[in-house]
Amino acid sequence: MTKRDSSRHTCSFLLSRSPSATHHSLFPLLIVLFFVFPLHSSLIFLFQMATSLLTGASAVVTGGGSGIGRAICSRLAESGARIFVVDRSVSAARQTISSLPNSSAHVAIECDVSQSASVATLKSEVLKSNEVPPSILVNCAGITKDSTLLKMKEEQFDDVIAVNLKGLHLVSQSFIRASVEAKRSLAIVNISSIIGKVGNFGQTNYAATKAGVIGWTKSAAKELARKNVRVNAVLPGFVKTPMTDAMPPEVLKKICEGIPMNRMGEVNEIADVVLFLSSPLASYVTGTTIEVTGGLHM
Repeated sequence: MTKRDSSRHTCSFLLSRSPSATHHSLFPLLIVLFFVFPLHSSLIFLFQMATSLLTGASAVVTGGGSGIGRAICSRLAESGARIFVVDRSVSAARQTISSLPNSSAHVAIECDVSQSASVATLKSEVLKSNEVPPSILVNCAGITKDSTLLKMKEEQFDDVIAVNLKGLHLVSQSFIRASVEAKRSLAIVNISSIIGKVGNFGQTNYAATKAGVIGWTKSAAKELARKNVRVNAVLPGFVKTPMTDAMPPEVLKKICEGIPMNRMGEVNEIADVVLFLSSPLASYVTGTTIEVTGGLHM
């Protein structure tokens, strides 16, 4: 390529009006905003950008009835997406919806992700309501049934595998097929765990599923990249939840001392990373895992 051709190529890229190109070129624009315009004008622009990042998008979030899943639903809805809140408890899903902006636009669906018939019903309800496949799928449904290896019952192992790994596969496979058939893009974000990377005492079943999620994510990303489907995973560390709030202060203190940032994470900090991976800002990101751990196990 000649120097002149190279210049023309660069200019044509900068003039591109595609959503992804627009978001990729935001950084220099932000610099101009902060130095040229009053602070309040810049903040208004940033707020508008944040609340419109997913305008026109629809998202299916499993495990959306509580905890990290609920925070993810909230963050995606705040950014303009229509949310299908999926949970084994439809009342919990409805409670999540009641806290979302423009709550009447969102849909609560009861689903046992470990059962293919239930997943088929989920897909049917989403497509009936949305007419087109969702553009975002967040697999957050998960359970724990902790026990030491020598005392763990077969049922404890099977149940955790069925929800955390098989369920993720069934739901993903269902919506991937719909997206590929409709020739539409899909961003999948799987919620794994740092435990899937380093293990944890009394959680051989849970650790196995979360390690499986990482392997599934990378394999699926390789298979689906040319079909316009991106697949990524988030690995939370210790996150502040009602369960951790009930722990003795000395136990919490010891946990935090082992984290370089000396604190637990917040559910919103997980949701922010999910938003990034779901959005056009991550349009060239697939097959990756992002640890949100405060530096734990660096």
